[in-house]
Amino acid sequence: MARDPSKTENATPKRRNKARSEGNVAKSQEVVKAVSVLAGLIGLTVCLRYMNSELMGIFRHFLSQAPSYRDISDAGVYEIVLWLSISLAKIILPCILLIGLMVFVSLRVQVGKLWTTKVFSFKLDRFNPVNGLKRMFFSLQTLIRMGKSLLQALCIGLAPLWIVKAEMKNFPTLYYMDATGIAVYILEISSRMVIYALVPMILIAAVDFFYTRWDYAQNLKMSKDEVKDERKQQEGDEKIKAAIRQKMMKMSMRRMIKDVAKADVVITNPTHIAVALRYNPMEAPAPVVLAMGVDAVAEKIKEAARQHGVPIRENKTLARALYKQTEIGDLIPAELFQAVALILAQIWKTKNPGKTPNL
Repeated sequence: MARDPSKTENATPKRRNKARSEGNVAKSQEVVKAVSVLAGLIGLTVCLRYMNSELMGIFRHFLSQAPSYRDISDAGVYEIVLWLSISLAKIILPCILLIGLMVFVSLRVQVGKLWTTKVFSFKLDRFNPVNGLKRMFFSLQTLIRMGKSLLQALCIGLAPLWIVKAEMKNFPTLYYMDATGIAVYILEISSRMVIYALVPMILIAAVDFFYTRWDYAQNLKMSKDEVKDERKQQEGDEKIKAAIRQKMMKMSMRRMIKDVAKADVVITNPTHIAVALRYNPMEAPAPVVLAMGVDAVAEKIKEAARQHGVPIRENKTLARALYKQTEIGDLIPAELFQAVALILAQIWKTKNPGKTPNL
């Protein structure tokens, strides 16, 4: 099935994480096959002496006990089968455990740490016969898998044929060998067959490993519209964000204008800048900026000051310095203490004639 030509962008981390959480990962089955065969060969090589010893013990046991099996009961047969099953399990268990461990490691290297139950979830499209036929006969992946399988079958089939043909001249000598010699010869030939078949399997697995990861990345690719939509979902629509910012600014403006009622004085420029200050020794060691703004905001500050009877004083230099050096909620800088103190003292004298201010 051809890929969508509009999907030209690499998958985003969110898209990759979503696919991973659903069990959709880059995994080469050819690597697993090659590793399992290699592990089996290593396991048989390492455990060969142990297996031989155990098998010889089983044969000796049955040959020595053969006369006693002449009139064996059903219970006796059950005990023999149970004992034999346990003995054979002990023989093959180390090799099976090694194969299982190496297969697990190969999958862990490819996939990483992953545990999800979504792969077992019911999906109706899996039971759609039309989709199944398309995947079987009209899918590029099916053709690629078929090609890999045929190549592996060819390699695995040619290896024994090649070795047997080369060893035919040695077969007559088996007539003069004992059972142990024949067994050793068969094991050597078998191991060579496995090795000869394993070499092309490893090469196929290496190619399939990189192809699987490339194909996985191609299948996860996104169109430019999908990338934009995902970015909008993560960051939010620009219009919505602008509306939220505007709403927050309005709320902040209302709070600031409302705080002007608590101010002791508003310093102006006189028209472009307005800064509302409050001084309460019990709250802060220096005057605090309650509100500030320019142009239209400055006019609102002055309007709020007139409504609440807050004195307005014009001082261009001080207003500019306060606007440049402070933010709302800041204490005024130390170098502006004297200038602000003079204005506050004048206001205090106006409200309390004949008294001395404590600034």
